[in-house]
Amino acid sequence: MIGGGLEPEPDVERIAVLRANALGDFIFAIPALDALRVTYPEAELVLVGAPWHARWLADRPGPVDRVLVVPPSRGIRESDPGESPGSMAEFLDAARREQFDLALQLHGGGANSNPVVAGLGARISAGLRADDAPPLDRWLRYVYYQPEVIRYLEVAALVGAQATTVAPYVAVTEADLAEARAVAGEPERPRVALHPGATDPRRRWPAERFAQVTDSLVADGYEVVVTGTPGERDLVAQVVSTARAPVRPLVGALSLGGLGGLYAGCTVVISNDTGPVHLAAAVGTPTVGIFWVGNLINCATPLRARHRPIGSWTIHCPVCGIDCSRDIYPARPGGAGCDHRDSFVTDVPVVEVLEAVADLVSNPSPPTT
Repeated sequence: MIGGGLEPEPDVERIAVLRANALGDFIFAIPALDALRVTYPEAELVLVGAPWHARWLADRPGPVDRVLVVPPSRGIRESDPGESPGSMAEFLDAARREQFDLALQLHGGGANSNPVVAGLGARISAGLRADDAPPLDRWLRYVYYQPEVIRYLEVAALVGAQATTVAPYVAVTEADLAEARAVAGEPERPRVALHPGATDPRRRWPAERFAQVTDSLVADGYEVVVTGTPGERDLVAQVVSTARAPVRPLVGALSLGGLGGLYAGCTVVISNDTGPVHLAAAVGTPTVGIFWVGNLINCATPLRARHRPIGSWTIHCPVCGIDCSRDIYPARPGGAGCDHRDSFVTDVPVVEVLEAVADLVSNPSPPTT
């Protein structure tokens, strides 16, 4: 049992869950959302999220019934290009009229998010609380090093929702598969996708290492595609130009649903610690992920039948030598990191990635959900 064994609340008709950040962040929260759905099957489960959540989750099977888009706000979410700022006060005033019974904060330490969740006016609020955050009705101490999936399952347990799984699952629709086929075609050989990007350059394995992996995989008979966002175009081009073997770039060519459809048809996805590696795992595809040791603790799946997270044990900044083992992000409370952005994962060897791929392919396991 995860949590303190609290009983579900009576007469719950509508639940709000704040989780308005990036793709990987949302995927980490899916088991908690599943727990809420199973515990409160008749309640409407509303994700307080970002515009991309509304687009991606529309008509997609899953625990979320509806997305309520929260305005851009410090510590909540950044604005999309061309998006008007919106008013948080007006948003909260309208949200209170929905009469939420439960409001959960699955968004972080709570300094910025707890006032928003409290402002929803729910009968019971629950979530996480760092030292600089105001309390909710029920809260757990935010401790930086904790697996994200378990963190949010513990919050769900504050309102009596018990875990049904620790493995996030994302449904792939026929539309997703059709989009992937239209863009990438049917694989003529076993297909492997590489994703060399990551928002934070400290989480990026060098492009030339991805190119070396490409050459080995193509020599072994695989088709290799390289995925990336439009902002990662130069990085993908570097992988493609450095590889001696033919590799196909797919930059900004797929919607998020189509990307899931592409990954669902892959033998393995190899990626830095970023949203796509978590998406690939959630659609049931084996993954080889490259993680900094701190993020290995928080973000890597604990399952090994189909996934091989490979950790870099670098704890000192490659530039200034400061010990970042307490927290790589200095802006966070208690953070001991520095401001340099050089990669912390360059010590991961190519051979270890290739061995992980070979092991997954030679010892296939059924999906675990």
